[in-house]
Amino acid sequence: MTASDDPLLNTSIRKRETLADQIYGRILELIASGQMAEGEKLPSEHQISARFSVSRPVVREALLRLREDGFVAARHGVGSFVRRRPPQGLIEHARADDVAGLMRCMEARLAVEAATARHAALRATPQDLERLEEALSVMKTTMRARQPVREADFDFHMAVARASGNEIFCEMLNATRPLMLQAIAVAQKLTSEGSEARIEAVLDEHRQILEAIRSRDAEGAGLLMSIHIVHARRRVTDMGRRV
Repeated sequence: MTASDDPLLNTSIRKRETLADQIYGRILELIASGQMAEGEKLPSEHQISARFSVSRPVVREALLRLREDGFVAARHGVGSFVRRRPPQGLIEHARADDVAGLMRCMEARLAVEAATARHAALRATPQDLERLEEALSVMKTTMRARQPVREADFDFHMAVARASGNEIFCEMLNATRPLMLQAIAVAQKLTSEGSEARIEAVLDEHRQILEAIRSRDAEGAGLLMSIHIVHARRRVTDMGRRV
């Protein structure tokens, strides 16, 4: 295949500040659609840089994120290759350019929400536990009916933040609310299209976090929150993942 025939080099990007996100999105879109097959070599950094008139550091940043998210693998001295396809629904339910931002949001949540869960286990009041139970109850009803409501999932995580007794955690979650809701919506859509086992796995992760908070198990609550977010990230990036 010549450079002129390469699908990646025959797409275009919009000139805005998030150039790395756009490069990430173009590559991800081609992988998800099957236009770039698993094991196929990507154009070189130089070719991508020249085609889109962006600097090579921008291209490296995009490729680094794709590697971190498991879509691309690097072979030293050879180049970058497609590692695996994401679920088709990932780019059906979110713009390809937005996926990099959603992944960064999950990365930040991993750090912040593990801390909120630890503090919640130490400080949760009976009213806090009631809010968590209510949010989880709504999630159970809607997800089992395959009619997910993203606000219920967000409400659960916000209830954990409130239970921490630290309003800064609540402000941090509210600051990322649009991205969180978008990420939750994509994850829930993919889950609602999946198996019952996948739905129950998501609900069980939330239930375990609630039980750890109720039991005043701070380390357990933090660990379970971390596991939940890692699993959520994998569920939206791994086409072969069933739960």
